[in-house]
Amino acid sequence: MERAEKHEFVTTLNDELGNTSVVVVAHYAGLSVAQMTALRASVRDAGGTVKVAKNRLVKLALQGTDLDHISDLFVGPTLIAYSDDPVAAPKAIADFAKAHDKLVILGGALGTTNLNPEGVKSLASMPSLDELRAKLVGMIQTPASRIAQVVNAPAGQLARVFGAYAKKDEAA
Repeated sequence: MERAEKHEFVTTLNDELGNTSVVVVAHYAGLSVAQMTALRASVRDAGGTVKVAKNRLVKLALQGTDLDHISDLFVGPTLIAYSDDPVAAPKAIADFAKAHDKLVILGGALGTTNLNPEGVKSLASMPSLDELRAKLVGMIQTPASRIAQVVNAPAGQLARVFGAYAKKDEAA
């Protein structure tokens, strides 16, 4: 990579990291190319991005962002995963780390908050934004449908009573 390419990479990564809500840092030493490809695909499917770059370049990209405080995590072969959804990248990385011991979560950041490996895993166990929205909609709809059932129940009972009287009169 030439100097101009490095400068462009740092600028691009700085812009991306400045607009993201969560970042996860992990060691990837020992993962095969196929495993790295699978990791990238799973994070991409979750709505995130995985980057592997020289630690020095990532540290330069972190400068001037709210994530500057995690630059000490970049020692050795590290990757960075980030997403706009606060749960997407941590969930994908944590799930992959469960299946592959070679991927070691070092920590991360949620906004300006440092996350240790346990913090990343607990963030991964939370429901995603879409799941929370679905639960909220379900909770809002449930009382309305129950009220409709209660209101319609007496009318239904009256209709059944009238139907029974009508059948009784026809039979007689």
